[in-house]
Amino acid sequence: MEIRNIAIIAHVDHGKTALTDAILKQTGAAVEGTTMDTNALEKERGITIYAKNAAVEYKGTKINMVDTPGHADFGSEVERVLRSIDSVLLVVDAQEGPMPQTRFVLKKSLELGLKPIVVLNKIDKPAANPERSEEQVLELFLELGATDEQSNFPVIYSIGREGIAIKNLADERKDLTPLLDLILEKVPPANADASADAALMLQPFNLAYDNFMGRLAVGRIYSGTVKPNQNVFIKKPDGETRTGRTTKVFTFKGLERVEADEASAGDIVLVAGLPDIYIGETVTTDESAAPLPAIAVDEPTIALNFLVNNSPFAGREGKYVTSRQIRDRLEKELEINVGLKIDFSSAEAFRVSGRGELHIAVLLENMRREGYELQVSQPQVIIREENGMKLEPFEEVIIDTPSEFQGAIIEKLGARAFVLQNLIQHGNIVRLTLVGPTRGLLGYKNMFIIDTKGEGILSSRVIGFQPYAGEIKKRQVGSMISMATGKALGYSLWYLQDRGQLYIKPATEVYEGMVIGNTSKGEEMMANPTKGKNQSNVRSSGMDEALTLVPIFDLSIERAMEIMSDDEYLEITPKSVRLRKQYLTENDRAKSRR
Repeated sequence: MEIRNIAIIAHVDHGKTALTDAILKQTGAAVEGTTMDTNALEKERGITIYAKNAAVEYKGTKINMVDTPGHADFGSEVERVLRSIDSVLLVVDAQEGPMPQTRFVLKKSLELGLKPIVVLNKIDKPAANPERSEEQVLELFLELGATDEQSNFPVIYSIGREGIAIKNLADERKDLTPLLDLILEKVPPANADASADAALMLQPFNLAYDNFMGRLAVGRIYSGTVKPNQNVFIKKPDGETRTGRTTKVFTFKGLERVEADEASAGDIVLVAGLPDIYIGETVTTDESAAPLPAIAVDEPTIALNFLVNNSPFAGREGKYVTSRQIRDRLEKELEINVGLKIDFSSAEAFRVSGRGELHIAVLLENMRREGYELQVSQPQVIIREENGMKLEPFEEVIIDTPSEFQGAIIEKLGARAFVLQNLIQHGNIVRLTLVGPTRGLLGYKNMFIIDTKGEGILSSRVIGFQPYAGEIKKRQVGSMISMATGKALGYSLWYLQDRGQLYIKPATEVYEGMVIGNTSKGEEMMANPTKGKNQSNVRSSGMDEALTLVPIFDLSIERAMEIMSDDEYLEITPKSVRLRKQYLTENDRAKSRR
């Protein structure tokens, strides 16, 4: 059977997963309502976090599909997938046109010599303009240095949610057949050069874990065949070799994995039995074979410390609280999360580096759901030294916003060392392109939502390391710190809410040194949220005022990482997210300042 291998790439929310789900449904590989986003966090947030495989059969051909994430923070998932496939479906929203992540994933695809098929999705949107989007995509191809062959890309129009694809806008809208036919026509067969007696060459691009079989490698077979109980050599990119033995081989059928007696060149398979296999290594039956080229992944841009929780409420809610347990969990995460780097050299704290706040927040959210309790320091960007110059990561930010909010956005980002590069107006909507340091973007997203009344869309991508942009003053508010331990009372919170924004509700347990809110004037303020009302025997008409409390600023992991200051820790437990000072008492804080 012929095999075609494709990846579906796009900016976040341009409809990759919806299109993949529609293809699975049309080819009978999945029923209505099944989705590629299987992880609990993916379902809650409505985004793809992990790259996932599926396979469908169409006209006697097997099509292996990989659905990839759209957020720049999970770019490492996309980078390694692109190496193992033969073409990409570049999905672009027909209204928004190419966005930062479209550019990132397309650049990686073109560098690998892939010939993309462009899918202009969501043509049913009221403001969709497929002709303009197609022109913008062509401009992007030329800007990224595409060859003539790559620039002459086939285009297809689709409504992924409804399972419709058409070659020309005037065509009848039925189903996805035009897209599937185009894949068979334009994507080269993966097993065209498969000879039966060639040595096995397999390279994993993803890892999975099974409680019974242990670590599983998801990889592409470049030549030869892989079978269960086969003795193999595993080669690192530097040529270092060790031996192993496969136990089981699975291929994909729809969203399911099916056990196979053997799989041959061109296919994407799941191999069990190699407990120490790593992404980018080469599995072969020929000891003298040269390893396949390594899979390169972009460097992390932010770092923070993971520490054991030592607050007064430590150990109340978590199941795993010790340094050893946190270390084991982080080591397990390193096996499958390639964009992450962790320094275990200190016994006190583990230095974790990632691709962005969302990348780290998803890891922390997964850990707390598994019963871990820990605290983390404020995320800091990674500063490099090269030729005596300080370099820091810079990002390109594209913002779509109603035009009345553009002044506030340009002013706030200007203060954070961002420079306006471009401004395009379409009706009442303005698209701003700005470039500035990643540092300036940390903690801005909440402010952005407030400034645009929730109507703005902000997306960014890292464009590399550039000279240090100087001092940036980001934090205009101070911290409101509890000076007592106990239960917060509505009466005292009613008085405190005039001084700033509160993070806690009445009846929340607090301890000395815990941050319970912020102060609008910018200075730190000690407060007692546990103080009750003094009762007396005398009654008067003005005594019992109704307490009306303003809604609090509810802390989630991402929100708290944005607003915390550098002398604070974020305490994360399975049930709570709390901000606290690193030194809990006023005396200790004064000593540390000295």
